Amino acid sequence: MNGRKLALEAGAVDRRRVIRDIVAGRPIGSQAELAEVLVERGYAVTQATISRDIAELGLVKVTRGDRHAYVSTDDLGPPGGGRRISDDRLRRILADIPVRVGRSGLVLLLTGTPGTAGTIAQAIDESTLTEQEGTLAGDNTLLVLFADDARLEGWLERFQAIQAQSSAEVSS
Repeated sequence: MNGRKLALEAGAVDRRRVIRDIVAGRPIGSQAELAEVLVERGYAVTQATISRDIAELGLVKVTRGDRHAYVSTDDLGPPGGGRRISDDRLRRILADIPVRVGRSGLVLLLTGTPGTAGTIAQAIDESTLTEQEGTLAGDNTLLVLFADDARLEGWLERFQAIQAQSSAEVSS
């Protein structure tokens, strides 16, 4: 391995340690917000770098007060204690509510039955689905917003897998 590559890897390790400290110390709700803090601390980062670091660190978004924030899964507490990130609630909801999925650009349109959009959106926000920039719920329709195609496609694949699992559970 050449010296430049070793220096880049060492920089990534250091940057990821700083990211872990940042999200442990204050609520960071978006990649842009995290990038701003890193730039303030002297790190030159791109959105792609932030995205890779978040994935590498296993950070997930959870609800903290009235907003979403990244946290380390290590900070969520032991199984059975405190709030756990899980797809169980979303799976149960999707077993009870038929949801159609449409797409327009970087937005997914999920349509359920009247009065269910808020419940579905909250279950998504509390699940392991974290690639979305946010959700916006109306009465029976919710929008799931994405920054790029790769995140949308990955999210949609995982959502459909959860949806298929919920259908299989109902059939059993």
